[in-house]
This record gives sequence, structure tokens and C-alpha cells, in this order.
Amino acid sequence: MPSVPDKLLDPPSISAFFPCYNDGGTIASMIALTDLTLRQLTDDYEILVIDDGSSDHARELLDELKLHYPQLRLVYHEKNRGYGGALRSGFANSTKELVFYTDGDMQYDPTELRDLLRALRPETDVVNGYKIQRHDPVHRILIGRIYHHLMKFAFGFGLRDVDCDFRLIRRRALERIHLEYDSGVICVEMIKKLTDLPARFAEVPVHHFHRAYGTSQFFNFKRLFTVAVNLFGLWWKLVVRKEHLQGPAGQPAASPRKP
Repeated sequence: MPSVPDKLLDPPSISAFFPCYNDGGTIASMIALTDLTLRQLTDDYEILVIDDGSSDHARELLDELKLHYPQLRLVYHEKNRGYGGALRSGFANSTKELVFYTDGDMQYDPTELRDLLRALRPETDVVNGYKIQRHDPVHRILIGRIYHHLMKFAFGFGLRDVDCDFRLIRRRALERIHLEYDSGVICVEMIKKLTDLPARFAEVPVHHFHRAYGTSQFFNFKRLFTVAVNLFGLWWKLVVRKEHLQGPAGQPAASPRKP
């Protein structure tokens, strides 16, 4: 794949943000690599970290990093709001034309943001990553595969990987949807609502790595029942009742189209 020049002819205006919950062992590398990547592409960028009530050393580290990275902005949640709450906060605080996000646990390589930008065309609203190979414990791989197929069937998705949190989204698309969920099912909510705008998607393969620090907050057995209940409620709202498509007078706001 051809290399990206130091500065693009049409430099992007981009916000990159990371939800952070007890990611003190990885968040510094995420910030450093993202800053290095974006400095080579554009002068119009910002990096945000949404610390969702971390109890490890993440906040002390972030305060120190803020002294060295002028484009870094920090948003602190005093109480944990959940993964969805962190994403909603990240979207609300991002100010640039393009919004990129991935997790702060270093399971994705932020330098592959370059690949998402290569796939972005004027008509594209969302560039969605999909994992080349998932590197997780066996039980998480199994749960992830079941989850992926269930979501495709229940919500009518055409994406290769609904569960890949490595995305580049145009602000114009984000401003047309309203996200409500505070749990990890916000990703299904977001993709369904973007799909039904309808938004135009592109897909890019990205690498996925073993978690080197911390533990997953979404796919674990203790939370599976809660996730299932939330997903059923989301399915009822978006697929059965189609509440997000209803305008002020009860008329459809958009016609659905698969990506």
C-alpha cells in the first residue's frame, strides 16, 4: 500500500479520542502514537481522552502528558458512566470535521488511522475497521462470534465486523443521530442509526492485538445477562418500533439502507 505524504494535499480536520477506564498502562502510548501520526498528516487536529472514573494511575499520567502534548484535551468523569457514556462524551466534546475513536487499551494500532483516511471519499460518511484476526482469550472469541452473527441477523447489518471499535465518522453524520445508551451496546445503536440515515460506509482491515493491560468491561460472563436485556430493548426500539425514524409528526425521518 502506498505511503501517505507528510502532509496531505487536502489535510483533514480531525478529532481523535479514546475512552479510558483504568488504562494507565497503555494510554500514554496511544496518545504518543496518535499525535505522531496526525502531525504527519495535518495541522488541524486534537486528541481527547475521556477518563471514565479511572481508579488506577491513569489520571496522574494524563495530567503529566497534557504538559507535553498541546493538542491533548482531557475530559474527566468523576463517576463511571459506562462505555457508552464515555463515547457520548467523546462525540460531544470533539470539535473537528472528522471524528476518530478507538479504545485506550492498545488492542488496536492508532497509526492505522492512516488506512481509514485512505479509504475516505467525499461521499463516505463512516470508515469502519474490521479485525483481520481477533487476539483474545478463547471464550471472548467465541462470545464475539456469536454476538456478531446475532447482531447481523437481528439488526440487518451488512458490515463485516460490528464489534470493531476503530472508526472514522464525519461530524455531519453524527449530528443527525441521537445516542442514548451508556453501556457497550451503544456501538450497535450507533451503527443501526447511521445505517438508517442512510449513511455511506467503507470498510478497512485492521490489526487486533492481545490485551497487555487491564480487563474487558463488556464481554464477560457476569455482564452477559445485562447486555442481552439491553440489546433486546434496543432491538425493540430500533427494529420493531423504529422510534429513531419517526419525525415530529410521527412520519419516517429517513429510509433504511444497508451499508
